Amino acid sequence: MAALLLLILVLQHALSVYARPPRIARQVAGVPQYILDYGPKWLDGVVPDSRGKTKKAISCAIIVNDHGSGNVDAFYMYFYAYNLGNTVLGRELGDHIGDWEHNMIRFEDGVPQAIWYSQHANGQAFTYKSVEKEGLRPMTYSAVGSHANYAIVGAHDHAIPDLNLPVGFLLDFTSQGTLWDPTLSTYFYNYQAETGSFESVDGSPLGAMHFKGKWGDQQYPDSDPKQPPPFFGFRKFVGGPSGPWDKQLNRTNVCPETGIPCIVRDILGP
Repeated sequence: MAALLLLILVLQHALSVYARPPRIARQVAGVPQYILDYGPKWLDGVVPDSRGKTKKAISCAIIVNDHGSGNVDAFYMYFYAYNLGNTVLGRELGDHIGDWEHNMIRFEDGVPQAIWYSQHANGQAFTYKSVEKEGLRPMTYSAVGSHANYAIVGAHDHAIPDLNLPVGFLLDFTSQGTLWDPTLSTYFYNYQAETGSFESVDGSPLGAMHFKGKWGDQQYPDSDPKQPPPFFGFRKFVGGPSGPWDKQLNRTNVCPETGIPCIVRDILGP
């Protein structure tokens, strides 16, 4: 499990963040271990060093959307090489190559107001004042395997949108861990809402931001012997996610528009 720390926006484009992805041994039911052992090394990800840096690996994209009138959204996008899905009644579901999760901090006149924590298809929002911090920096915890972001440690059932109970069938797990500082290995961008385009900051390459495909393999068809039989309509191996461009970078509320009410909590909890 991983712990992440986000530094508030000191200047409009001066951003910082801490994080650490979990280290998970690759073991996939139905796939011979030797195939995984000799597979592409990048599937293992990169463990941060003692400084919290992922050496020779860019693991984060920080994207700023300046709405004007002092209103600024700062997105901290984290990329993981592999997503290990939840286990439900003994069945592992939702594994895929490539994973994007993010936090977003909303600022008014340089002062942080609220924070969004992405979690699977939805997430949670809290006021800046309510969340756990180290100094000025809010803490967020990345779940083992799925990398969903939570404001507290413990077990989190995400079956009910916007309510993460400590018991249930779809459980994520978080705990305190070694810090990872993505700003030591990140690219920086400004987002131009009028055109839906990205502006490079400090020479950051633009290709990945404009990539509209999936960051991972296509889902195995049910006819593929590597794909176990469906479990109530869910599959073990699914397709990879879309990239940062598809994360509603010009949202009105701190929450993305998903059809679920946007609740910004002022008390830390599930």
